[in-house]
Amino acid sequence: MSIPHIQPSHSLKEVKYEIRGPLARRAHELERAGYEIIKLNIGNPGAFGFRAPETLRLALVENLPSSEGYCHQKGIFPAREAVVMQQQNRGVMDVSAEEVFIGNGVSELIMMSMRALLNNGDEILVPSPDYPLWTAAVVIHGGKAVHYPCRPENGFVPDVDELRNLITERTKGIVVINPNNPTGSVYPAEVLEGIARLAEENHLTVFSDEIYDQVLYEEAPFIPMATLVKKALCLTFSGLSKVYRACGLRVGWIIFSGERTHASEYMNAIEFLASLRLCSNVPGQWAVQTALGGVQSIQQLTAVGGRLYQSRAAVIEAVKRSKYLHLEEPRGAMYAFPSVNAKLLPEFDDEQFAMDLLEDKHVLVVPGSSFSFQDRRHFRMTLLPDGKVINEVFLRIEALLDDYAAR
Repeated sequence: MSIPHIQPSHSLKEVKYEIRGPLARRAHELERAGYEIIKLNIGNPGAFGFRAPETLRLALVENLPSSEGYCHQKGIFPAREAVVMQQQNRGVMDVSAEEVFIGNGVSELIMMSMRALLNNGDEILVPSPDYPLWTAAVVIHGGKAVHYPCRPENGFVPDVDELRNLITERTKGIVVINPNNPTGSVYPAEVLEGIARLAEENHLTVFSDEIYDQVLYEEAPFIPMATLVKKALCLTFSGLSKVYRACGLRVGWIIFSGERTHASEYMNAIEFLASLRLCSNVPGQWAVQTALGGVQSIQQLTAVGGRLYQSRAAVIEAVKRSKYLHLEEPRGAMYAFPSVNAKLLPEFDDEQFAMDLLEDKHVLVVPGSSFSFQDRRHFRMTLLPDGKVINEVFLRIEALLDDYAAR
């Protein structure tokens, strides 16, 4: 008698995560076959030689004896209090440690925040392009991700009027990713203020993904959503992964701010979910106070002459040299989102390009359509390699596009 196949949940049917999907699995197969792959699919600083600040690492070691037991489901008090102090320094004065939840990275907290909120058919406004976990978290938990356009011709900045027209009686919240992954855009004050007012007028919860809050180039201004949202609930997401180059510690946090009198049951539901997993990684939490209170070394990396600045400049210059590519210059985060000239390559398809680039040139990027984006002319790559690697990558990309043009 044959054993019936185990079928995955229907909730995963519409979920995409190409950042670690079939292309990444194929890259792993090629590596096992002996090929050297330049992997630009993930913003993983440690893979490119970036180190977490030494003081952060010392804090982990010194507090290991205090890390062997469970902690409170919201996280250890020193870590939560450090997050509060950072918020107060930014002008967010209405939060205490009770409004801070520490999680196993921002990813876990995104899933929790949607799981605690959504019922079948509820809608969340999500940017397009987006970081795909946001769409996945909505869909997996029975909601509908309604994507609001962030158009290339507008610098990937959303239009508040377009957002307004997407709101229905089922809309529960709006996701803001600023600085943006995958595009690198940094939203101006008037757009953020418009979104804040829209949320307040329609009683929407704001989910503000600010994991790249200090990864900024050429004096791009970052404005925390929590400083603007006063008459609606605002959840701010951040962590140690990017600014502090400590992805492997899996330490992120949510801060609840703004109007909260109507949100106690929702906050209790998130605490309930946090309790079910007992607590987040305790050793990593001891790094939070040191990281947030110490010298912000990320600024040395993003300033003129810093490694991230130089890598970004190398990408910009390489795109300018290309016959086929265009780039809205990233003003924040760790990614570039180039596009291909459709007039020169009218049959270009981002997924086929990514696979060809991997198979023929041994470079791994992510197709733009993987980010809930209908325009199939884009791809995302991380800015983390040094200039020499970036130049080599674009030589390979240009060679492949030359092959396309010759066909």
